[in-house]
Amino acid sequence: MVLSGCAIIVRGQPRGGPPPERQINLSNIRAGNLARRAAATQPDAKDTPDEPWAFPAREFLRKKLIGKEVCFTIENKTPQGREYGMIYLGKDTNGENIAESLVAEGLATRREGMRANNPEQNRLSECEEQAKAAKKGMWSEGNGSHTIRDLKYTIENPRHFVDSHHQKPVNAIIEHVRDGSVVRALLLPDYYLVTVMLSGIKCPTFRREADGSETPEPFAAEAKFFTESRLLQRDVQIILESCHNQNILGTILHPNGNITELLLKEGFARCVDWSIAVYTRGAEKLRAAERFAKERRLRIWRDYVAPTANLDQKDKQFVAKVMQVLNADAIVVKLNSGDYKTIHLSSIRPPRLEGENTQDKNKKLRPLYDIPYMFEAREFLRKKLIGKKVNVTVDYIRPASPATETVPAFSERTCATVTIGGINIAEALVSKGLATVIRYRQDDDQRSSHYDELLAAEARAIKNGKGLHSKKEVPIHRVADISGDTQKAKQFLPFLQRAGRSEAVVEYVFSGSRLKLYLPKETCLITFLLAGIECPRGARNLPGLVQEGEPFSEEATLFTKELVLQREVEVEVESMDKAGNFIGWLHIDGANLSVLLVEHALSKVHFTAERSSYYKSLLSAEEAAKQKKEKVWAHYEEQPVEEVMPVLEEKERSASYKPVFVTEITDDLHFYVQDVETGTQLEKLMENMRNDIASHPPVEGSYAPRRGEFCIAKFVDGEWYRARVEKVESPAKIHVFYIDYGNREVLPSTRLGTLSPAFSTRVLPAQATEYAFAFIQVPQDDDARTDAVDSVVRDIQNTQCLLNVEHLSAGCPHVTLQFADSKGDVGLGLVKEGLVMVEVRKEKQFQKVITEYLNAQESAKSARLNLWRYGDFRADDADEFGYSR
Repeated sequence: MVLSGCAIIVRGQPRGGPPPERQINLSNIRAGNLARRAAATQPDAKDTPDEPWAFPAREFLRKKLIGKEVCFTIENKTPQGREYGMIYLGKDTNGENIAESLVAEGLATRREGMRANNPEQNRLSECEEQAKAAKKGMWSEGNGSHTIRDLKYTIENPRHFVDSHHQKPVNAIIEHVRDGSVVRALLLPDYYLVTVMLSGIKCPTFRREADGSETPEPFAAEAKFFTESRLLQRDVQIILESCHNQNILGTILHPNGNITELLLKEGFARCVDWSIAVYTRGAEKLRAAERFAKERRLRIWRDYVAPTANLDQKDKQFVAKVMQVLNADAIVVKLNSGDYKTIHLSSIRPPRLEGENTQDKNKKLRPLYDIPYMFEAREFLRKKLIGKKVNVTVDYIRPASPATETVPAFSERTCATVTIGGINIAEALVSKGLATVIRYRQDDDQRSSHYDELLAAEARAIKNGKGLHSKKEVPIHRVADISGDTQKAKQFLPFLQRAGRSEAVVEYVFSGSRLKLYLPKETCLITFLLAGIECPRGARNLPGLVQEGEPFSEEATLFTKELVLQREVEVEVESMDKAGNFIGWLHIDGANLSVLLVEHALSKVHFTAERSSYYKSLLSAEEAAKQKKEKVWAHYEEQPVEEVMPVLEEKERSASYKPVFVTEITDDLHFYVQDVETGTQLEKLMENMRNDIASHPPVEGSYAPRRGEFCIAKFVDGEWYRARVEKVESPAKIHVFYIDYGNREVLPSTRLGTLSPAFSTRVLPAQATEYAFAFIQVPQDDDARTDAVDSVVRDIQNTQCLLNVEHLSAGCPHVTLQFADSKGDVGLGLVKEGLVMVEVRKEKQFQKVITEYLNAQESAKSARLNLWRYGDFRADDADEFGYSR
């Protein structure tokens, strides 16, 4: 360091710590004194300004000597210990003599009273004479007042001062280093003397004790030396970034680099949250430099242990599927291993109730609905994350903490940064004002790896008045909980029944078939039981004992949870039980949950399903599940009746034809028949029903049709028939199915009415039964199929035939039909005409019939009838024609 035009500080080589220092004063010459600030302890003292030419002398030496190697000789030492001598640039006394250079430049004078007979004195005299002759420095014209600095020790308005520089680099000289991260700088060209704290970091400091002595914190001296040896009295540029009292926060740039980042990288400093945000070159650079030092355990980090040090890499970072959003800062994910794990979002705090006594003591607190913005936060996460794959990076594990008087106990928490599609979910929550950022102690390392982005997001949310930071009224959620409240449920039932399919969110899954739903349109919570199935019961705590769960109850619960928990679903409410729970059907992405549970062998079909339109799909799902003999069907033995079947197969095909009346033929060549034997019962029921309607005609428009319901419908002949509602498109378009005849029609609701219990399907089951032809394949080509259907309609619609069931199938039984008079086989007739193809079956008992059918097919081919008019189309290009063999 250069103290003035005639005094410098030199230091030796560092060995295991900062090296010793020594002040050398130049003998025989005098340079002007630099300005001094009045001591704060002496109220009367005044600031002393620079003497003329003192600052140029200092600058001359500073530029010549700082950071250079010098050689010095000591000539004498005063009793106070001041040393006077000569200084030479370089390794020995052959170098440039500094005192002579100063005098030759006119920046110092020879001391008077020196004996002028030794060579050094003579040399100085010559230099001085030359300077005078050349009018250099202090020998120039004028009094040198232009070399006196106008030093400014304080700044009136530091904030304004910083802003006025617009973060453009300012030239400066570092005059003093207080510790590794705090310096005094002289700002040029206006000579402001300011304290600059490095933005975003803090080095260990020197603590001042009561007796005035200083004790360094570990590595304080080393950090100070690190900064001093690089910056003291160097020309630098400073970016003024912010201010803190009279101190300025800034970044010092030296041609060799940025001291802030170097200090961090070497383990001499740590990042500080309160000022890192103003660091203009990006907080992430500082965090990365700090991470570098931590990983290598440099200096202040020598005892550092990473928050996730004891985790395997696969536990630190993984991809998982979100199964549930617990509250506004935690989610449950399913790992690839199939395990579930609760993940808390790092460094954020969900909305909470402010102040005491805000809650009515009699009312139970429902955090989700009663804490402002908690519902919005949960919904934001639910809509973004449920069922999606996310990337999880574990930041730290919060150890379990015992309960205190004010804080409840917490179990261990895994805190992580969760991202989806590159978006940090915690940051998105905070930027919407739906969560706040936790503030940590400076040495607390257990925090989000993206902590600075969270702070920036929070600052944006506050600035824009989002969510929790909004000045508007807080949103209130008035949610009625009708689960288990029989009275409320009764009032609500007709409303839900009429609604048809309602949207709902599954809030909770009690068991495979029992759920809690939130209906957003009605803003209410209901308990919902799945209709049509018997699901294994879970374990229950009864007074005095624990009732064990039935086998597979947990699997069923898990299945339902994974499929529907917190998803948006559609429900159809059909009825309610005596405890105030609603019963009905739940659809997720178009699939019926009752059917899915049966399909996966986690439920059986309940007899109450018979009345529903889903009965057929439930039965076929159950059949398929029984065959696999898994889970609830693991010990299933087929009924003895069915065991007789294989024996029959060995024998002849059983042919017991019964008379039926064909009422309807569908476009896919299925047909509906009525049993001739019960025909009179149907006629009688119709007659009674029509008499009843004639005496009490239905009020037009009074009936509100619902899908799956039985009703009466007025056919084009003006008569009323029993029907089932298949679909409600609009009041003008109701799709109905005539249950005794098998035909369908679209009617306005004005042509429908309520079916009286006296004529319900319990009194007389639906009379139209659906069948399909056995042993034939219906063409897939529309025109060819229409030809076949037309032929059948012409031959058998509204006529009596004989029917024999040949084999059962998933859709409906397959049968052969004979004309009542000629006993001719209707299906065989279609094959002979070349309107359909033969379906070859392998069972022994059918071989005789199949042969007959195949012969008929061959003769149709030879005659090139209908399907075969272009020859056998099935050989090469069956696929192109859409036929399958």
